Amino acid sequence: MWIRKITGVCKVITASQFSSVCYICNVAFRKMSTTKSPPKVFVTRYVPPGGVEVLSRHCQVDQWDSQDPIPRDELLKRVQGIEGLYCLLTERIDKEVLDAAGPQLKVVSTMSVGYDHVDVAECRSRNIRVGFTPDVLTNATAELTISLLLATSRRLYEGIKAVREGRWGTWNPVWMCGQGLDGATVGIVGLGRIGFAVAERLRPFGVGKFLYTDSEAKTYASEVGAERADFDTLCRQSDFILGCCALTDENKGLFNKDAYSKMKKTAILINTSRGGLVNQEDLYVALSTNQILAAGLDVTVPEPLPLNSPLMRLDNCIVLPHIGSATEKSRAAMSELTGQNIVAALQGEKMPREVPY
Repeated sequence: MWIRKITGVCKVITASQFSSVCYICNVAFRKMSTTKSPPKVFVTRYVPPGGVEVLSRHCQVDQWDSQDPIPRDELLKRVQGIEGLYCLLTERIDKEVLDAAGPQLKVVSTMSVGYDHVDVAECRSRNIRVGFTPDVLTNATAELTISLLLATSRRLYEGIKAVREGRWGTWNPVWMCGQGLDGATVGIVGLGRIGFAVAERLRPFGVGKFLYTDSEAKTYASEVGAERADFDTLCRQSDFILGCCALTDENKGLFNKDAYSKMKKTAILINTSRGGLVNQEDLYVALSTNQILAAGLDVTVPEPLPLNSPLMRLDNCIVLPHIGSATEKSRAAMSELTGQNIVAALQGEKMPREVPY
């Protein structure tokens, strides 16, 4: 016989009853001791809160809670032991970072449509899944591309500067004349989601012809009347040339002195994809010698572009601080999608948007 105490009252129990109680307690203890703690995820920057909220429901979240990029040494320290990494395009996710994280790392997801800052091949060699955020920023980036095109072609920066510097005189029929879209030929380098969205939005402006160059023919090009052309032909015939493609090893510096030499003297270059697409030294020469008319850049190398960059001295070059996707709606959706990618990967499920093999 054994004695147990229930609500302050002692009661005699049998040996078999005592054995059952011990067994139940032992099972409960084993379950408690083997319960897996939530996976650790590191977020490399302060981001719109939706993404962190998604992660916090399933994961133990650590975050570099600053609007400035995380220092490299801090990044290498904070990734140790994590299973998921939420990064931005400002972080270079390479072998060094993956080694620092450790073999338990299962997923890297970037809050961007571009993923050239992530060593995807190295991730795949370690069975680390990689997520990104296409689609949700398409409309915002297309809007910004057109805004930059119009601001550059209609010389808005020069006009605002003239007003503020007191150079606005009487109405002058030949002053501040720019290039219009009516009847123009627009060449799009990369007719993907963003390039196509740009073409759709430009049609009502009366564009005469769309050309595009891409690694493959796009069946949907006919919806906007776009004709496929090689890059040289696109450069020679286009009045406006838009960089809308992903950055690859093959197209780094695609817009260089050779490309500019083929363009019309009235051509306007707009780049909202990646800064590495443009050779900026060659662009400065082309703009300063009137080889082409103007350029609008939302992306540069490096970012931010130093104030002493020659491009910053030119009135016919507008530089924006990489704000292509900068709408409240778009950035919130990007943040949430990044979190959803990580949670899905950690649970062994299909990621909403995984970088294709």
